[in-house]
Amino acid sequence: MNYIGSKLKLCQDFLPSTIKGVCGEDLSTMTFCDIFAGTGIVGRTFKTSVKQVIANDIEYYSYVLNKNYIENHLELSRKENLVKELNSIPLIDNGFIYKNYCLGGNGERQYFSDENGKKIDTMRTKIEEWKSEEKISSNEYYFLLASLLECADKVANTASVYGAYLKKLKKSAQKELVLESAEYELNCNEHKVFNKDANVLIKEIQGDILYLDPPYNARQYGANYHLLNTIAEYKPFVPKGKTGLRDYTKSKYCSAVTVKEEFEELVKNAQFKYIFLSYNNEGLMSVEDVKTIMAKYGRYDLAQTEYQRFKADSNRVNKADSTVEYVHILEK
Repeated sequence: MNYIGSKLKLCQDFLPSTIKGVCGEDLSTMTFCDIFAGTGIVGRTFKTSVKQVIANDIEYYSYVLNKNYIENHLELSRKENLVKELNSIPLIDNGFIYKNYCLGGNGERQYFSDENGKKIDTMRTKIEEWKSEEKISSNEYYFLLASLLECADKVANTASVYGAYLKKLKKSAQKELVLESAEYELNCNEHKVFNKDANVLIKEIQGDILYLDPPYNARQYGANYHLLNTIAEYKPFVPKGKTGLRDYTKSKYCSAVTVKEEFEELVKNAQFKYIFLSYNNEGLMSVEDVKTIMAKYGRYDLAQTEYQRFKADSNRVNKADSTVEYVHILEK
């Protein structure tokens, strides 16, 4: 999935080595919390090496992805048969996505081709029907929803995020949506997933390692990924404006006025020994801002690496191809 702020590349070496360098190579007795989980890539990286992962995000699409990638940890024997069945059912043409986000539906928006819009509606309706009739388990439900979100994103007619759609169908959006399994790591440990405000949840949980990857600029994830929330929740509403926006929660981490106070409250209330914050050199908080806040609560350190900029940022004033990712470290 094309995702702003994805830590996929950083998880290949820099992030695990930095965390293990502080906490030790053996994390098997530790609880790891990814409280701004996004697509869950960081929690997935540590899932098989820690005692438990706690994943959380206020966005519902993220909750769905993490319910599958993190909370699902045992094999689902029927998953391939369920995917096959969803790929073969007759299409409906009166669904919410087709009517509101495809040209054939209302002639206004083109987030998906007409055929793929119908496919999304058909599969999403059937998944909900199976759930209400108790034909699938909760684990199967979130596996299927996560699979649909991943595959719908691959054929979305956008530059990357869902803040706008393209005027003409790009090549990938012309491809037929075929549901494929959203595979997750198997292991014997149980994990927890939440859909809460991080600053609320932090008062209710505790553990060993707390990883923080909050929004770092004014872009709101609820607006950038509104259509994924719409598919995930699949509840009727009146889409607003040219882009068909829904109401969304605005994060205080996306405002220069509120971010420092919100961040300090999170650190202060964290019942974790080790805290790691990913933040880059273009964030609303400066390196000194973060250091000043974190150093109040224990021993502070800093690691950094340079990595390639996310392609959706190409229209920024700063045209550099790379940016610096900082990992601020606190032993509380």
